[in-house]
Amino acid sequence: MVSEEVLRTHLQELRRGTVVVASLVALRRPDYGYALLQRLAAHGFAVDANTLYPLLRRLEDQGLLTSEWNTEESRPRKFYRTSDDGQDLLNRLLDDMTAVRSSVTELIEGAER
Repeated sequence: MVSEEVLRTHLQELRRGTVVVASLVALRRPDYGYALLQRLAAHGFAVDANTLYPLLRRLEDQGLLTSEWNTEESRPRKFYRTSDDGQDLLNRLLDDMTAVRSSVTELIEGAER
């Protein structure tokens, strides 16, 4: 039987890349970090704030997100949005995820190529 530690490690590896995809999808609608954390958690992506905020900065540095400060409320918040380049990357990542899923399904079903 597989130990919980081994399972947790593999699940963490599997989900690592999907957080980028989930963030790019979610941020097609502008949002701030904490709200994004809550939205991702509500959809089954449990992400630690210490992981998400550096990820948002990295995606912004790569030009995949844009950001804008909203100072209209009592507490200023930085809103992120998926950029055009981010949307292009997202489309390619989603295509690849579909291809990977299809390949795994074929392997499970024993299809020959």
